[in-house]
Amino acid sequence: MKNRTALILGSLIIISLFFSFQSRFFEIAKQIEIYNNLFKELNINYIDEINPGDLTDKAIKNTLQNLDPYTNFFNEQDVEDARISREGEYGGLGISTYTINKGIVISEVYKGFSADKAGLKVGDIITTVNDVELSSTERSQFSQMLKGVPGKKLSLRVNRNGATKNILVELDKVILNPVPFYDMIDAETGYIVLTRFISQKATEGVVNAFADLKKRGMTKLVFDLRYNPGGSLYDAVNITNLFIPKGLKVVDTRGKSQKNSRTYKTNKDPLDANIPIVVLINGRSASASEIVSGALQDYDRAVIMGERSFGKGLVQRYFDLSYGTQMKITISKYYTPSGRCIQELDYANRDPKTGKVPKFSDTTLNEFTTKNGRKVYDGGGVTPDIVSDFSKKTEETDELLKSRAIFNFVTDFTYQNPNLSAENYTFTSKDFNSFKEYLLRKDTAFVSNEERLFQSAYKSVENNKIITPEYTTIIQQLKAIKVAKIVENQDLLSKEIENEIVERYTYKEGMYKHLFKNDITIKNAVTLLNDTKKYNSILEK
Repeated sequence: MKNRTALILGSLIIISLFFSFQSRFFEIAKQIEIYNNLFKELNINYIDEINPGDLTDKAIKNTLQNLDPYTNFFNEQDVEDARISREGEYGGLGISTYTINKGIVISEVYKGFSADKAGLKVGDIITTVNDVELSSTERSQFSQMLKGVPGKKLSLRVNRNGATKNILVELDKVILNPVPFYDMIDAETGYIVLTRFISQKATEGVVNAFADLKKRGMTKLVFDLRYNPGGSLYDAVNITNLFIPKGLKVVDTRGKSQKNSRTYKTNKDPLDANIPIVVLINGRSASASEIVSGALQDYDRAVIMGERSFGKGLVQRYFDLSYGTQMKITISKYYTPSGRCIQELDYANRDPKTGKVPKFSDTTLNEFTTKNGRKVYDGGGVTPDIVSDFSKKTEETDELLKSRAIFNFVTDFTYQNPNLSAENYTFTSKDFNSFKEYLLRKDTAFVSNEERLFQSAYKSVENNKIITPEYTTIIQQLKAIKVAKIVENQDLLSKEIENEIVERYTYKEGMYKHLFKNDITIKNAVTLLNDTKKYNSILEK
């Protein structure tokens, strides 16, 4: 009787699952058919000509907009940019850029590549490429115009501080170095900075730097993952494996399906399982950076120092689609060895009316324990064992750092100070006052929500010239309120601007050398490593 009942129940479950699957399959097929019919009728009947590729590209990207920001569709041109981001190797000029209506703005020049040799500068706006005016070209085409086979020549017209320059440049084979700087801080303490988890190159770069520093007498390590946005999951596992024994879990990924769920363990003997390590992180350390710092924290293998990390506990994978397109999809969440998921934003519960995404850190956090029994928590990134003694960021400062206001200010600064000696440079209180004045009088990049709403209301008024004087007065008052809030973070903003200025004159390498000598967090890490008793006490329960 029991066997018969179980058989009936099992059959009902299977039938239920079958019809559920069939219903879901029908719904998907129905929606695809609706879109196909809509697309066909639109192309046949709409009064103006339609670009089918552009329409589909926008439709897909708008569809994905309400998911998380990491799930993306890549058209044929986007695919190459994504590959470069993963592999760090391409035929190009050796620059980082962003686009505006006028053209392509150079945001970084890599030392020694063709752009640097040709005299291109950060802040230059490329307006014409081989006689093609960028202002009348689709933005999606911009990046491809500066890439190609090494040796190809490009004729550029560049706007530099209002002056036009014609520059002939040749494409290079550009290979990005994810370990742009390492050195000995003192006779015993080594320093390695890793800026991105580029596939294979990240592990190779850290291994080579570590080996060289060991030869030079390193017995303690400061490992800098600040501003590292992440990248290859496999490199995160391999780099963690450099410091912990073979056979230990580094990270779990848990997805909707079994194929997207996996446990990643170390599979090699470590380079050094005992060297004391301080790992530096901040609010822009994300993804793979958090896997490494979270795992080393969970095994009490390193002291984590700095600011709470970004909080990206999601894993993406690339899927090939038809006609050379691709899709990157968030397939799982990842969990550190103690069981923590450090994801900050809860995209599944986005407010449908406002679009606001709630934070896991605003709810009750779950407690976990490290190998030695220390308490750690999920939600909202990796919390350092020692938090840097900076002022707490205001909302306005967060918005400022997301904008291009500092970049634009430093560009103006370099135009005004072309011969500045960046060695031992300090951004003073007087300089910060100049920055405040710039935000009040000149900047258009850093706009508060209040300003944005007020500007929108002003533009909606007919004959608004009548109220222009009052509008100008209130806008200036709103700017003054905004600037007063960022002054609360003068300490950390001054360092941010100082580093940006030094980099403009001395490239990334010079900026890291400057940090090496002047950064208070690095100094605190060295002090801790020199105090063995305190270092060990932090890692104990």
